[in-house]
Amino acid sequence: RGGARLYARSQLEAIRHASETAHELGVDCDWEDTAAYTYVQGRHRVPELRAEAEAAREAGLPAEFTTETDLPFPVAGAVRVTEQAQFHPRKYLMALVDSLRRGGGRLYEGTRVVSLTEGEPCVLTTDQGVRISARDVVVATHYPIFDRALLFTRLTPRRELVIAAPVPEAQAPDGMYITPEHRTRSVRTAPYEDGQRLLIITGEHFTPGTSRDVEERFATLAGWARRHFGELHITHRWATQDNDSTDSVPLVGLLHPRTQHVYVATGFGGWGMTGGIMAGKLLCDLITGRDCPWSDLYDPRRIASVVREGGQFLKNQAKVARHFVGDRVPPLASGPRPPVDDLAPGDGTVVQIGGRHVAVHRDENGELHAVAARCTHMGCLVSFNRAESAWECPCHGSRFAPDGTVLQGPAVRPLRPREL
Repeated sequence: RGGARLYARSQLEAIRHASETAHELGVDCDWEDTAAYTYVQGRHRVPELRAEAEAAREAGLPAEFTTETDLPFPVAGAVRVTEQAQFHPRKYLMALVDSLRRGGGRLYEGTRVVSLTEGEPCVLTTDQGVRISARDVVVATHYPIFDRALLFTRLTPRRELVIAAPVPEAQAPDGMYITPEHRTRSVRTAPYEDGQRLLIITGEHFTPGTSRDVEERFATLAGWARRHFGELHITHRWATQDNDSTDSVPLVGLLHPRTQHVYVATGFGGWGMTGGIMAGKLLCDLITGRDCPWSDLYDPRRIASVVREGGQFLKNQAKVARHFVGDRVPPLASGPRPPVDDLAPGDGTVVQIGGRHVAVHRDENGELHAVAARCTHMGCLVSFNRAESAWECPCHGSRFAPDGTVLQGPAVRPLRPREL
């Protein structure tokens, strides 16, 4: 209960910090104060929500159980939390960038760091061989690209699909909504063109590299949206990727017990807006030597939750082990003709060629391209996501473009080209 109170307080402070920052910088980031709802349609889950509302109130959140929402369909119950907000993240971040530069800060984009040597100072090396010295280093790469604390054993990557469609402003539901039912559905709207708001629906989560039916999942999500909100013209679609920690609490603080100058922020589990702001403030306190009441709660070196997270830890590692070990079974040196002749334009598959696994992609012009099929992070075999045109690793969520270029870590090196 003490941890829950600290967690609630840290997240509420993050919302207030964002509001104060937007006001201080005078940024128009479409800030909207609104309530957040966790709802269910199945009556058998109502007791669960009532208990959730009570636990949230005990933790200090302005929460209550309700059966009324602004959704265009009935619900069996919901937890309503007030004093919440939503805003346009890029507009907010660009204002932070301008403020940082005015204060003498510098930002460098398109610079991929591939190695870290700890010391006083620490030394970072980029993929171009450039060396950068720094007293303190924060590894904030979503999934840590440097993992001397074996955090990969406590993190599970999760990819989730998103669709969006404009709706008349009068028909847009007020508030932000999420349900654990139907493989999770999140619903909200955002300012759009005159007289309209953008209806944004998220769901259909899966582990990267484990689903060949992503297009079908997009269709399922669109079907759910139309059944609940009427005929929609879906104008946008994309996917998001999050990392869940085994004990559901983010990992923010010193990277491992033997370091004094390398920090990490990861494991936000889909709550990265407030989690990221909380992490920034916490890391600032740690680096400058100030006390923070919730530093122990988020400390990556924590051991108090090991027993509680043990079951989830073993479950996660069993999944990874199946790929990690199974993918190392040597392929046959010879065998039937690789199934690439029937590969449709835009699709990809992993085949065995010359005793090695090769990832083959046919582009929209019909040309075949091949790269090494083993993820450069820890060697698991990648799988092709046709809907997003990417090779994905099922072990730790690394993603690569069809030509092998790194799209998302923890991998930092591309898949090497292979001859067909």
